[in-house]
Amino acid sequence: MDLFRNAILLISLFWAFNQELRVNPLNIYQQIQRNNDVVWNIIRARRRARRRTIFAAAVLLGTSTDNDEDRQRRVVRPRQNIVSLDWWDVTVCQRYTEQLWKENFRMSQESFQVLCNILRPTLQREDSNLGNGMSVEKLVGMTLWRLATCCELRTIGNLFGVHRSTVCRVVQEVCQALVDTMYNNYIVWPTEERLRATIVGFNELGFPQCAGAIDGSHIPIKAPHFSPADYYNRKGWYSMILQGVVDNKLRFTDVNVGWPGKVHDARVLRNSSIYERGQGGQLFPRNTSLQIDGVDVPVFIIGDPAYPLMPWLMKAFPERGNFNRRQRVFNYRLSRARMVVERAFGILKGRWRMLMRRNDMHISKVPLIVSSCCVLHNFCIEQNDAIEEAMPDFPIEDEANNINVFDNPAPDALDIRTAITNYCNLHQI
Repeated sequence: MDLFRNAILLISLFWAFNQELRVNPLNIYQQIQRNNDVVWNIIRARRRARRRTIFAAAVLLGTSTDNDEDRQRRVVRPRQNIVSLDWWDVTVCQRYTEQLWKENFRMSQESFQVLCNILRPTLQREDSNLGNGMSVEKLVGMTLWRLATCCELRTIGNLFGVHRSTVCRVVQEVCQALVDTMYNNYIVWPTEERLRATIVGFNELGFPQCAGAIDGSHIPIKAPHFSPADYYNRKGWYSMILQGVVDNKLRFTDVNVGWPGKVHDARVLRNSSIYERGQGGQLFPRNTSLQIDGVDVPVFIIGDPAYPLMPWLMKAFPERGNFNRRQRVFNYRLSRARMVVERAFGILKGRWRMLMRRNDMHISKVPLIVSSCCVLHNFCIEQNDAIEEAMPDFPIEDEANNINVFDNPAPDALDIRTAITNYCNLHQI
């Protein structure tokens, strides 16, 4: 009996010992974590105490805690995005000559100041934090430098002493102010006295009843993430189309920008406000028509072979089939008058060279940049601020690649072109 009782006691003790040794892995992990936290808290406290002691000793003794070797290793490098904070105030505003000013900002200093005065109420409004205290002149100068040179944002930031993100934000805000404040005052469709002056100007070029020349130009862009094939043009690069109408003084009277580079010029026209107004007879007043050989010739615009022949849009005769000398004279006169739009695009891209190189901005921002450049183009013309037209490297549109897809013009359009052909052959330049 005692032996049985001892056996039971031994079994009970062995079972209790096993229960004490039973291990839960989660409990072990939590215990280790608590121990580690305690250890690291002790280590951090000791490090902080050691640093405070060393710093206090250095202050009391007036000596440095680093030896010469440490000081050589710990060279403090200046911020790379800021080169000079006084470059604008000293170098540009005080030392730039008129020639340097025009070469870099693409307009005279007088025109620059007029532009700043126009934009000042918008850029200095109370609800705007643009520029963080920078002057309007500096904001406008930063924007013109970007548009005129197409420098990288980092380079412009180094020059003006700001971060490249600030340059990007300033350029967009100033361009938006240009469009909001000046677009309706400088991109103006000719009416009344201005229309009469435009007709006289084209008549001096040998083409009657003309009030403008229309054409398209490709603006290089970065391939967009959505539908990139639509923006790949026939020239072999990605672009966005700028359609512009220009008067005899090379001023843009209408601007339409945003269509993908693959789209044909005629389709861009058909989806523009000019086409809608022209088809509705609202492009020019009806009382401006002129009788030529018994034909009522309205005021019209002229274009290249890519556009349709309409009563309000004249284009050259196709040089095939029964092409004769009288039609050749008409084509020469039309081409001579239409050169104003080619010259305008050349000056636009020559002055604001950001339009010549690939624009890496988001595609939604490109129309704003292009429109603001057109506004500045007209502003400089109104200020009589001329620039050399012989600008190298700007792309010239190739008319031969613009296929004419309209072979059935309206009869009244043919009659108008025939009357103008007779006029051009009777009246020498």
